[in-house]
Amino acid sequence: MSQAIEKAREYLKPHKKLPTVWCSGCGLGIVTSAFLRTMAKLDIPKDDVAVISGIGCTGRLPTYVDFNTLHTTHGRALAFATGVKLANPALTVVTVMGDGDALAIGGNHFIHACRRNIRMCAIVVNNSIYGMTGGQYSPTTPHGKRGTTAPYGNVEHEFDVAALAAGAGATFVARTSVYHAREIETILERAIKHDGFSVVEVVANCYTSYGRLNKFASPVEMLKWMKDNSVTVQAAASLPPEELKGKFTRGVLVEKHLPEFITVYDELAARLKQGSAA
Repeated sequence: MSQAIEKAREYLKPHKKLPTVWCSGCGLGIVTSAFLRTMAKLDIPKDDVAVISGIGCTGRLPTYVDFNTLHTTHGRALAFATGVKLANPALTVVTVMGDGDALAIGGNHFIHACRRNIRMCAIVVNNSIYGMTGGQYSPTTPHGKRGTTAPYGNVEHEFDVAALAAGAGATFVARTSVYHAREIETILERAIKHDGFSVVEVVANCYTSYGRLNKFASPVEMLKWMKDNSVTVQAAASLPPEELKGKFTRGVLVEKHLPEFITVYDELAARLKQGSAA
């Protein structure tokens, strides 16, 4: 076993019963492994990290990782994370959310966290369905695809997670997939180091609900779909629109530097103490 994997194992909660509660073939195991390897590479002490989640399959991730963790109410992970970061700015704060958790009931928190630009990382695991609660269609279920609440196909059009984050003002936005496990690590490292609000969308597979309802034969077939239907940002730049239809781009989509929220807040507080708000 490599030294890197041994280090990553140190970030798992001791004596926690494994395997996980996730279904066989679920992409969340890949996301968790990539996250742990990234944290091991960054070598941040466990007590200096807070991992916050909401409700849903993705919300179970903090159960297994040995950091300061919060398993919060549905859609409110970013609100709790904001409070944690304001209370202790020295912490490295990471939120993990599913697409329904982040973008349906949590949609307002998501766009205002992007706008606010507080330094923390939001991981949105996008499996295009409400997997834990019965396979209902979510804000990212593609138009025409099935869910238990859309048995004849979804008549709504889906959110583009990365475009929504960029439009709301996030200063780092990236997308990858669970097929591209090593790419998740590379992107997460940049996102966690970023001095501002970062969003990492990870396209994932829920075979039990989405895959079964939409005629994917196996989890492997869903992973193969991600391989065959994704294009790197660099390659996409030179392709005509018709060749990108039905595909998603991978890589860093936005990276810019704007004043970070806590820095600006502290500067304002210092000026007010000196008797000037100018």
